[in-house]
Amino acid sequence: MIQMGDANVTNLSWMPASPLQQTINTHETTAGDAGIHLVEIRDFAIVQVMARRGQWAQTASAAKLAFGIAPDGNPKRINGKTVTLLWSGPDQFFAISSIVARQGFQDLTKRFGALASLSEQSDGRVMLSITGPKARLMLAKVCSLDLHPDVFPVGTAAVTAIDHLSTNIWRDADGADGHAVFKLLLLSTFAVSLWGLLMNSSAEYGVKIETKTF
Repeated sequence: MIQMGDANVTNLSWMPASPLQQTINTHETTAGDAGIHLVEIRDFAIVQVMARRGQWAQTASAAKLAFGIAPDGNPKRINGKTVTLLWSGPDQFFAISSIVARQGFQDLTKRFGALASLSEQSDGRVMLSITGPKARLMLAKVCSLDLHPDVFPVGTAAVTAIDHLSTNIWRDADGADGHAVFKLLLLSTFAVSLWGLLMNSSAEYGVKIETKTF
């Protein structure tokens, strides 16, 4: 309580919480070996960079100066030391990192100037990681993309619909166990709905649930 004269005022401290926090707490990890490893990745910052008309080359150059890596305009994710650039459509990309938040949105705006429009979306997105020996089989139930490694190798990114929800999907580096790792990025408003779909689609394989920081 905070004392203000003769009045007591409750001090409410608001801590950011994942929209999946309560949902994840209600699900239990499958005992024994699981075919699916489903992870929510937390504590990341994300800024969408959208080049203005005719300014893509200059925007890519500005990204190189800002992040140490540059997008090449192709549907892929590019990992740097502290930042991941994720293709999100023609002449646009997401910059994902905990570093982006510390740099400050205003600093990024100055770096890109009039070349691009920036949209800070850290509180509006949820990131999931899906891996395990049955990951591709499970995703085939809900995603129309062909995720076979011959056509969707490491680094490939796409924007697709999963259960009518617009979702960014990309293949990250394989895990230490050799299994493919798929990442999903979606609006936090729909996170609970998609989580339920993924859990139901994974049930026959067994699911290991975890949360990690970016």
